[in-house]
Amino acid sequence: MKNQILASLSSTEYQRLVPYLEPVNLLLKQVLYTAGEPITHVYFPYEAITSLVCNLEDGSTVEAGVISNDGMVGLPVIWGGNSTTTTAFIQAAGTGMRMKAEVLIQEFHRGGELQRLLLRFTQALFTQVTQTAACNRLHTIEERLARWLLIVHDRMQSDTFPLTQEFIAQMLGCRRSGVTVAAGTLSKAGIISYKRGNITILNRDDLEATSCECYSIIKKEYIRLLRI
Repeated sequence: MKNQILASLSSTEYQRLVPYLEPVNLLLKQVLYTAGEPITHVYFPYEAITSLVCNLEDGSTVEAGVISNDGMVGLPVIWGGNSTTTTAFIQAAGTGMRMKAEVLIQEFHRGGELQRLLLRFTQALFTQVTQTAACNRLHTIEERLARWLLIVHDRMQSDTFPLTQEFIAQMLGCRRSGVTVAAGTLSKAGIISYKRGNITILNRDDLEATSCECYSIIKKEYIRLLRI
């Protein structure tokens, strides 16, 4: 699986970036950057999935966005800052490419293809973040869980992936008991299977029907802007 940003570059533009791209293995729970700390590298994931999370003073967390092969991790460096209020860590292990932040900044300010693609990805990610904020405030845990599973499923190469209820609760910013009830409802309906920390999507269509409109809005915007 290729990174959509890099794959969308012309051969000439991509070959110019090759000397600055370093292949990396992205490990489960690896932190790519920490809130408030300088971002030294940006990442172009292949099959790896990155969570952008907000950490609160009481130790609770909530996920603000998900990035995989659809984009780049480290967008704040092109916004004029070299740090952010979120932490980025690997939710699902995989591979990718990384580049020094200062190189990416120079390339971005050259204009052209890379700048255009990163700006379009920024808009798509902004849609995901803002829609997630609305979803977490207004919709049921069951709807939110369905939306979240669909977003993760879009970025996985398998219908089965390891996810504990505790982790899902942290990402959704809710109690584990709420996730247990919601997952149980989806399981009884034959939409998912949850066994030993692994979730399997059994009926994708029904999962989409269970989700609120937030998933559809996010998906349509990604298709419109990135054509994935």
